[in-house]
Amino acid sequence: MVGSRPMEILLVDDSRGDARLVKEALREEAPLDTLHHVIDGVEAMAFLHRNGAYADKPRPDIVLLDLNMPKMDGREVLRAIKSDPSLKTIPVVTLTTSTQREDVDYCYSTGVNAFISKPVNLDDFIHTVRQFKQFWLSVATLPHPHAA
Repeated sequence: MVGSRPMEILLVDDSRGDARLVKEALREEAPLDTLHHVIDGVEAMAFLHRNGAYADKPRPDIVLLDLNMPKMDGREVLRAIKSDPSLKTIPVVTLTTSTQREDVDYCYSTGVNAFISKPVNLDDFIHTVRQFKQFWLSVATLPHPHAA
């Protein structure tokens, strides 16, 4: 929780199975937090700018971002977030199947706050999401949601 309110988490991932696992792992760790899920970068940017169907959605406290998606991939989303003065303070953590050095280097040079490779093993995946929750949502101090 941020202060006394639940966290708003935006998960950007085209894998519905992975999204379900993230949702379950976070629900056990943080039942009051809200996980919003979109399946590609175009939807992510609409959510972040509160366009169309996302007009009433809150600004997320943190974004969990997959890299390899259709329409607009995670690299493009990361670049768009970190170059937009109204969004750049939102922490972005990649949660991706990529283990490629060039992806890691690109993401950090573009401003990602952490790079996490998705474990293949189910128990390891859930453990990793819980570690994400423990650090980013319980230990780290996140910016105020209206910081720009």
